[in-house]
Amino acid sequence: MESKLRSGFSIFILSLLTFSISAQDDQNEIRTLFGNSSNGGYGAFSIGFTQINQIQAITMGGRGEWIIGHSLGLGFYGSGFMTDFVKTAADMNYNMVGGHGGIVIEPILIPRFPVHISFPLMAGIGGIAYAENQQSGFQGNYDAYIKSTDYFLIAEPGAELEFNLTRWMRLAIGASYKVTTDIHFKNTLEPIANNALKGISGGVTIKFGKF
Repeated sequence: MESKLRSGFSIFILSLLTFSISAQDDQNEIRTLFGNSSNGGYGAFSIGFTQINQIQAITMGGRGEWIIGHSLGLGFYGSGFMTDFVKTAADMNYNMVGGHGGIVIEPILIPRFPVHISFPLMAGIGGIAYAENQQSGFQGNYDAYIKSTDYFLIAEPGAELEFNLTRWMRLAIGASYKVTTDIHFKNTLEPIANNALKGISGGVTIKFGKF
């Protein structure tokens, strides 16, 4: 009887150890909506919207990051933008185009959960151009003429709600606020505010890699 009790107790202890090791392994794995993940780095593509001088604009960009300990991303980014066309009192159209790029730092909270939050901070330098669009010929075509350009420094803190879709793909929905140095345009059809680039942006980002 005593030997049977010892055998049963040994099996019980072994089972507890196995369960404990398995639980620790599970805790170290990132949980996703469709599986588990690991760490490493990723590349991302983004599309979003913003306003420049109270004109609707579309933004597109990308970034690449190295992930440290699942919780901190370090890397580089690039982003471009283009506003809608605006008709002036002189029956001409104008719009603004530009872009910026630099470094990105991204703290990630509770990354092992299927849905979590990250706080990317982007900082860099960029340029913007003011273009007038004049109709050419009788076909309704327009030719763009760049009338003025300027450069700016930018810092853009943001927040993203991330979804771990698979081991290698995440979807992020986020918003950010652009803080820039002033821009100065000359000889433009319409006045452009010096702080035209400052404001809120929103968008969607798809991330591919090892997290």
